[in-house]
Amino acid sequence: MKRLLLALLISTVAAHAQNTAFPGIKSLMSPEEQRNSGIADLTADQLALIDIAIVRHFATAVRAEVNHQTAIIARQLREEEEKNLLSRFGLPNPFDESWRDMPGIKARVTGWVGGNSFRLDNGQVWRGLTPIAQELANREIEIQPRRGGHFMLIVEGRSTAVHVVREK
Repeated sequence: MKRLLLALLISTVAAHAQNTAFPGIKSLMSPEEQRNSGIADLTADQLALIDIAIVRHFATAVRAEVNHQTAIIARQLREEEEKNLLSRFGLPNPFDESWRDMPGIKARVTGWVGGNSFRLDNGQVWRGLTPIAQELANREIEIQPRRGGHFMLIVEGRSTAVHVVREK
């Protein structure tokens, strides 16, 4: 779908640029501007040379803009394809930075639920993916989001290097 839109964008801009005939420099200026600039005193050949230069400049600018837009869309397509390929295998997208915008959870641990799991004062139950060596009961903790849908346990402002997952 995006490739179709890209092709449509390029063909539309190219067609518009080709079908839009430049009316000439004199038609863009008022008679007063023509007199003040000296354009009124030029021969038809001199005006034609100016018109050709303007058309060449416009065509170059349009081509550069189309190339720029094409590069942006191609990059977005590549990122989307890479994201889709990785997600097919259950892998996180390395280009996804949305986790940085997610808020952390600050709460008090009410106690251990069993094993390596603990309950927060908001009712949530979290489990450490590696053994939690610290006593957490009645301590203030923070659970901060990390890349790839992971979460890190912070105890009283200090990182524990323990990844946690929510169980309940």
